[in-house]
Amino acid sequence: MATAKSNRNTCDVCGRSKGISKCEGCEKIFCYNHFGNHRQELYEQLDEIKVSSDLFRQTLTDQTTDQQKHPIIQQINDWEIYSIRRIRKTANEARKMVFEHTTECVSDIEVKLNKLTDQLRHSRQENDFVETDLRHWKERLTQLTEEVSKLTTITLHQDSKPLVTKIYVNITSGKCVLVIPISLILRFHYFVVPPSTIIIRANTRWKQNGIAIAGNNDKGDRLNQLKNPWGLYISDDQVAYVADTWNHRIVEWKRNATSGLVAAGGNGQGNRPDQLKEPKDVIVDEASDTLIISDRGNSRVVRWPRYNGTSGQIIISDVCCVGLAMDNDGYLYVSDSTKHEVRRWKIGETKGTVVAGGNGRGKHLDQLDDPSYIFVDDDYSVYVSDGNNHRVMMWEKGAKEGIVVAGGQGEGNDLSQLSEPRGVIVDQLGTVYVADYGNNRVMRWSKGASEGSVVVGGNSQGAQPNQFHYLQDISFDRQGNLYVVDQSNHRVQRFDID
Repeated sequence: MATAKSNRNTCDVCGRSKGISKCEGCEKIFCYNHFGNHRQELYEQLDEIKVSSDLFRQTLTDQTTDQQKHPIIQQINDWEIYSIRRIRKTANEARKMVFEHTTECVSDIEVKLNKLTDQLRHSRQENDFVETDLRHWKERLTQLTEEVSKLTTITLHQDSKPLVTKIYVNITSGKCVLVIPISLILRFHYFVVPPSTIIIRANTRWKQNGIAIAGNNDKGDRLNQLKNPWGLYISDDQVAYVADTWNHRIVEWKRNATSGLVAAGGNGQGNRPDQLKEPKDVIVDEASDTLIISDRGNSRVVRWPRYNGTSGQIIISDVCCVGLAMDNDGYLYVSDSTKHEVRRWKIGETKGTVVAGGNGRGKHLDQLDDPSYIFVDDDYSVYVSDGNNHRVMMWEKGAKEGIVVAGGQGEGNDLSQLSEPRGVIVDQLGTVYVADYGNNRVMRWSKGASEGSVVVGGNSQGAQPNQFHYLQDISFDRQGNLYVVDQSNHRVQRFDID
């Protein structure tokens, strides 16, 4: 604040000694004229502060108004949509199972009742019955009545654990017990969803320069090197498991590590229990805490302890395996590039069930030609990279034919084409992400689209951070960052969300 005070000093502006005053704020001395000017400057500064205050208040108001546009709110909305969809789908399946089971039980009871009725009619007509027959028929009728009453006895047993709720519906009818597991995925921490569901926004973009998180030290067999890697699995804590194909091993690369650890194989190529030969893919079975490996060179799929394992166990034999996937029920899916099919296996089965292809090599909708990587969504639809047909196919559960969801317009580099596609992932919106091997790019195809868009790469073949040299598998982590196996550059690149 400036106040007028008599002083014998001179004005700091013009040097006059008459009519001077001292400003208590800045302690400068002004004559009458310059004191007025100084005071005006203070008013102007006050006005500027007021304007800044008003602008900040408007910003604060806008921030409050735009809360629904906050990225976290959008993630919550995604989680809500996903959970409701899964609950509704599971509830419908449970209703169907209850209806089918009840109908079957009622039909069975009707057969028994008809048999009893025939006995009663025949005995009455022939006048051939005694007291023991009457007691037996009464007891039988009582049993049938009890069976009917049990049809309406439904109990819900809720097994509550942090972040997960599972409900079991038990229906008891006579000696038959039907158990329907209803899994309500309501996990909220970090918006965790089942492994087969990737939450990616429709407008998500990724930085165009990748960061090498494994390899990138020329090809070789040292622990900081890779040699023509193929398959990739990213765990929840961003640990990368890499099928280091020509080193005949699976290597674990922890986040920010400068070298890897051998997780399986690494004892030279061979078919001993402690060896692998040209492994093509690897996934983690969280339920058993094991690695499942496509041991292509030995025509087998093996299970290997995730930690401190020294040898593997053969779980599928005589299969020219490439890609692996697992659904939410623990069934294993394996692509066979020689039989041109994908089979679903329950661990322990010796045959498996064909779920895609299996009609010989070809380009028809019921055929595949050199299938490689696969993906299974929450509806049990199987997505297959159909390499020599330059397309990605989706086979719905139980379908006899597939649907082209990417490519299918012949080999080429147009946005409507692919060239020997490899790794494939599908997000919660049905968007397909595919490693376009021959075009050195990763593409995104929206559901129902006739052409895709380039996500990363597409900058010709090379070893720069924005280039690939024959990419193979792709994966996302829980944050939506994209990982790409850059085969002939002997590295794995991570592309962060932009």
